[in-house]
Amino acid sequence: MKKLIETLKNIWKIEDLRQRILITLLFVAIYRFGSFVVLPGINPAMLSQLQSQTAGGLMSLLDMFSGGAFSNASIFALGIMPYISASIVMQLLAVAVPYVQKMQREGESGRKKISMYTRWLTVAILCFQAPGYLMNLKMTSGAALATGISWSYFMIPAVIILAAGSMFILWLGERITDKGIGNGISLIIMIGIIARLPQAFIQEVSSRFTAITSGGLVMFLVEIIILYAVVCASIVLVQGVRKVPVQYAKRLVGNKQVGGARQYIPLKLFAANVMPIIFAQALMFIPLSIAQWMNPENTSWILRTLMDHHSWAYNVIFAFLIIAFTYFYTAITLNPTQMAEDMKRNNGFIPGVKPGKETAEYIDTVMSRITLPGSLFIAFIAVMPAFASLLNVQDAFSQFFGGTSLLILVGVVLDTLAQIESHLLMRHYDGLLSSGRIHGRGMAAY
Repeated sequence: MKKLIETLKNIWKIEDLRQRILITLLFVAIYRFGSFVVLPGINPAMLSQLQSQTAGGLMSLLDMFSGGAFSNASIFALGIMPYISASIVMQLLAVAVPYVQKMQREGESGRKKISMYTRWLTVAILCFQAPGYLMNLKMTSGAALATGISWSYFMIPAVIILAAGSMFILWLGERITDKGIGNGISLIIMIGIIARLPQAFIQEVSSRFTAITSGGLVMFLVEIIILYAVVCASIVLVQGVRKVPVQYAKRLVGNKQVGGARQYIPLKLFAANVMPIIFAQALMFIPLSIAQWMNPENTSWILRTLMDHHSWAYNVIFAFLIIAFTYFYTAITLNPTQMAEDMKRNNGFIPGVKPGKETAEYIDTVMSRITLPGSLFIAFIAVMPAFASLLNVQDAFSQFFGGTSLLILVGVVLDTLAQIESHLLMRHYDGLLSSGRIHGRGMAAY
């Protein structure tokens, strides 16, 4: 406790770090305040049906990612997810479209162009999702609209407000990245998720100690132990690195050549990090986008099943997509041919493997083999909320037993702590941990 207090004092002493933390807290407070600002013309007291709709199923996930703004009919109801979807589409286009590949190779100017196209694509997605959200609001809480206002006149300004709200969240995230601490977009997603934790925890404790068949204190302790194990596994997932030894005959250090040094090429066991889950989750939200345009009574059995994130069909498809996207994302982020060329250029080799093409094939084979257990582990963590529901864990609390929410929480916290520690060590203060540095892998910079 004494060391923690001393570390907090050191953080406050560093003016640049103090300003960054305060700016981050300010922008986060603005985001949370906006989550409770209801669309003009909507009576918040009449949103009970919308809030009951988002209490379970896939809607609860979307509401969690928006920090409750979705169920509040807030100006931030659509959250940052449209931008995430646009970013995913641009990453897929970078693989299939030569023009986007060319922009990626243009350095800073190319990244600016891709960022511009991503924003325009976000606006296009918002123009589709905002009317869908309003149609769902009309069907579930039609009486929530103030007297004297018709839905036909309400739709256009509401679409503009929802789109502007999401773009404002994007602006806040970029300002946090530039002026604050941590990755702004990832931090905003994390804040939205963690805002639901206290209420979910209280509901779970209440259900365990009030229901006769819930198991009481014993089952609650079992829950906490399982949750602790899953959190530890998620930390391993976010930080885990698998190193494949490669013997260098010579390696260049400055202007000197040093022979006989054993080096390692870091092939990460979880090279894709949480991106496969985000990719898969974005696709699994498609049925929800379709359902928003339909009357709930007219939706098919298949659509209702895919909207239930505890159903076996949903989780089987979700796990399959995660495994597929893990291989896909690993393939586009790691280039065995480039790695083999770099080794050859630095006079390096793998014992028993010829430089060049055979080295690239060897690295590709090793990467494929270690990707399989990594993808299976990611898929298992992702479907853990479904297993938690089998133990009668409340739906809101079960989301913290795995899936995208837990991995984002762990990843963002580790990345932010790593940045704070780097500021401390750079100014010769003790880090946040007494035993080694925090090895933050970092979240994808959307």
